Parts: sequence; C-alpha cells; structure tokens
Amino acid sequence: MQVFVARQPIFDTRQRVVAYELLFRSGLENAFPRNVDSDLASSRVINDSMTVFGFGALAGGRKLYVNVTQKVLLDSLYSLLPVRQSVIELLESVKPDPPTVAACKDLKRAGYELALDDYVDGPAMEPLVALADVIKVDFLTTVPAERQAMRDRFKRRRLSLLAEKIETQEQYREARGLGYSYFQGYFFQRPEMISRKDIPPFKLTHLEFLRELQQPELRFDRIEQVIKRDVSLSVKLLRYLNSASFYWRSRVTSLKHAMVLLGERAFRKWASLITILGISEDRPPELVVSSLVRAHFCEALCRSTRRADMELDAFLVGMLSTIDALIGRPSKEILDEIAVSPEISAAVLGSTTPLGKLRTMVMAYETGDWPAASALAKELGVAEDLLPDIYEQSIKWAKHISATNA
Repeated sequence: MQVFVARQPIFDTRQRVVAYELLFRSGLENAFPRNVDSDLASSRVINDSMTVFGFGALAGGRKLYVNVTQKVLLDSLYSLLPVRQSVIELLESVKPDPPTVAACKDLKRAGYELALDDYVDGPAMEPLVALADVIKVDFLTTVPAERQAMRDRFKRRRLSLLAEKIETQEQYREARGLGYSYFQGYFFQRPEMISRKDIPPFKLTHLEFLRELQQPELRFDRIEQVIKRDVSLSVKLLRYLNSASFYWRSRVTSLKHAMVLLGERAFRKWASLITILGISEDRPPELVVSSLVRAHFCEALCRSTRRADMELDAFLVGMLSTIDALIGRPSKEILDEIAVSPEISAAVLGSTTPLGKLRTMVMAYETGDWPAASALAKELGVAEDLLPDIYEQSIKWAKHISATNA
C-alpha cells in the first residue's frame, strides 16, 4: 500500500530551513482530504513517520512539527515521537480545559517543545500560552493590528512567534518588521509530497530478525524477542534444520541448539536464508529462486577460489541482490535498516570491491553477458570452465530449497 505525507519547511529570519511541518495526505492530491477524521489523520502521521518513512529521514537533521488533536494529546500518542526532534503542534480545535493543560504539562516535563497552531488570542488561552515555545499566527485570517498586538503582548516572554500562511513579499516584510522569528507559507514553498510503500508487519519483523543476524555478536535475548512477534519464523527455521537436508543424530529443538550444532557462521547463513524466504512469500516464485541461485553461485565461486573467509558474505550479497524487489523499497534503505556491514552493502549496490565484482560477474553470467562475465572471472581468478557446472548446481540447489520451504 502506498503511504503519503506532505512536508512544508519553516524558515528563520535568514531564510534558512530550520524545521518542517508534517501534514496528512491520503493520496496524490496535495491537500488535506475532505471528510477525514482529524484524530485519525493526526495518529496516522505519527505512526507513518515512525514506521514507514523514518522520522530521522523526514527530519533531515532538523525538527519536525507534528499536528496533534485533543484526543491524541490526552492519549499521549505523541510520546512515540523522538523528544529532541519533535515539536508538538496543538491544533486550533484543542480546548484549554484542565485535562488538556495537565497533558501539556506532562508533555513539557517529558522534554517536548509545544507550539500553538492558528493562535487566536484571549484570556482563556493563557494556561497554554504559559507552556508554549512557539505561537503560530495565521497571516491570512488576522489583520495587521492583531498581528502587532500579539507581538507586543508576547515580546517579553520566552517564546517565538511563527508567521504562517505567508503568501506575498509584503506579508513576509511585515512579519520580519514586527520581529517574528519563523516563517512558513506558499511564498517560500508549498508542501512537498512524499510517498513510500508500506511494509506489511510480518516483513518488518523479518527485517528486524535480519538486523539481529548482522550483529557482530548474536544476542539471543533480542532474537527471541523478535521471534515472539512472529512465531512462524522460528517454526520455519527449525522445520528446515530438521529436514532431510541435514543429518542430525537428534532433533534440533531451539535456535541456540541449532547454533551449537551448525556453528555461528552457518547459523547466520541458514537463519538469513529462511528469513528471506519468509519475506518473499507474497512475491513471484521466480524472484525467490533468482535470489537463491545468486546466493549459492556467489558462495560456490568463493569456495572455488579458496576464499573461505568471504563465503558467508558472498552468500549474503547474492541473496540480498533482489531485496529491493522483495520489499518494494530502494536497496540502500533496506540495507541501512538491517545494518549489514559496509562491505556487503557496497557489494549489493554494485561497488568495484572483490565482493561487488563477484556479484556483477554472477549477474552478467545470469543474463548471458559472456564478455563481461569472462573479463570479471579472469580478474577474480575464477576458472571459466567451472562456471557452467557451478551455475547448474546453483539452480538445482535453489529449486530444492524453494520446494523444501514451500
């Protein structure tokens, strides 16, 4: 499912971007949709910014203003957001009643900054003003006298005024002349639409498991926590390790037991393979087989050149070469998320390192680009006459693995 959000920059007096406001979008139209519940919109922006887009990626090193309704505030859903990067922006519909004021005090104690959106001055708002860090003044719905009156009233307080909906040079000059600190509106930039494919929950769990398998030292307490969220992952791995492909004298009963029997490197390999197979359940079988063929081909070529120390990395490079198609996101994003080593990441992305050249050679052979495959084989010290047999063995192995785990 495609997920959308809009991001509008906020500028300082030197016209530098100092923050962004996140805005809910439900589709390609760059506007807040009609007949959408505000509570739903607010909670969706919070959830999607954390789980789909990545808060840090949206922020780009700056702060993000996130709109919050009264319900979202009282339910403390904002607490999912990182404290130092977030400005909680109370919508103008939020009433300054005692529960709201108490919730804002909790918000401030937690370390969040507080902004009041589309502020309309009045005595009833004083409890919220006393807690606010930023007051946003709408330059389309207020007149110059009101904008100056708010400047005069707040200039000695420890808060900043943000002029929003600035659409002309004259409005910007007026806001600057009045001493406003921040500026936002179409005069500077319209909201920028950002979209991304949502990852199903089961794939997120599998990616987290992959991330744990990349750690320098396996942390079985963390692995167990991840697997508890998708028990099928553990079941599939143990089922495969107990299949006829392995010749154990006793049944493998746990992941720790599997690691003792296999050794750490082999455990990482097989656990990664089963995880990739799980991720690919909703993808064409041919794509899965292609991933497995590349993994086995890369590993076997390492073995043929007596580079045993690179076999596991080569296997992972081949297997991850289709990760973009399996997940529906750019490879670099996924590789960063699962924290593979820089060497593996570079190779998957097509570097000219030995691992990268190995991947390129395998893909050249796969597509019948014989001159490129031949040149890279010579460069890597791979005997060309071995390639047909190794490739055929890789196809048989991939089909066997795919059938075993169907």
